[in-house]
Amino acid sequence: MSLTDNSSYRRTRTAILEGAKSLIAERGIRATTMIDIADRSEVSRATLYNHFRDKGTVLRGVIESETQRLCALIAQSPDLTQPSIEISHDGALAMVRNSEPEILARLVSTQSDPLWQMVEESLKSALGSQIQAQLAMRWLIGQVFAPLTQAQSHEQALAIKAR
Repeated sequence: MSLTDNSSYRRTRTAILEGAKSLIAERGIRATTMIDIADRSEVSRATLYNHFRDKGTVLRGVIESETQRLCALIAQSPDLTQPSIEISHDGALAMVRNSEPEILARLVSTQSDPLWQMVEESLKSALGSQIQAQLAMRWLIGQVFAPLTQAQSHEQALAIKAR
C-alpha cells in the first residue's frame, strides 16, 4: 500500500467512524444499520465492508477512536476539565444512555479491555499518581451515566487534581 493509498484509507475509515457516531447520536446503536453507515459516510457498501466486517467492528472502531481522542484531550488538558465536558456532553453517549443503557453499562464495565489501560496510563501521566488516575477514571466513567455541567466539570476536575 502506497503512502497515498494509506492516507486515503485513513480518510475513508475516519469518515465511516464519524458517520457511525453521528447516526448513533441520532438513532442509537440498535437502530443504526450498516447501510445507514455507508450512506451517511458517503461510501459504497463494499468500501464499508472492506474496512469493517459488521456493525460490531464499526462500534469497536468508534470506541477506539473516541478513546484515542479522550487520551489526547487528557494530555492537552491535564486538569481534566475538557475531557469531563466532552464526556458529559457527547451526543452519542447521551443517546445510548437514554435508549440503550444496558449496552453502555456493558461497554464501560469491561475493565480487562486494553482501552482501559490506555486511558488509565494517560491519566497517570497527566496526574502523576496511580491512585489519582484510578480515581479520575471512575469519576469520568460516572459522567457517562450522570453528566455534569461545565461548571461542575471544572470544579470537580480541580478537586481531583489537587488531591
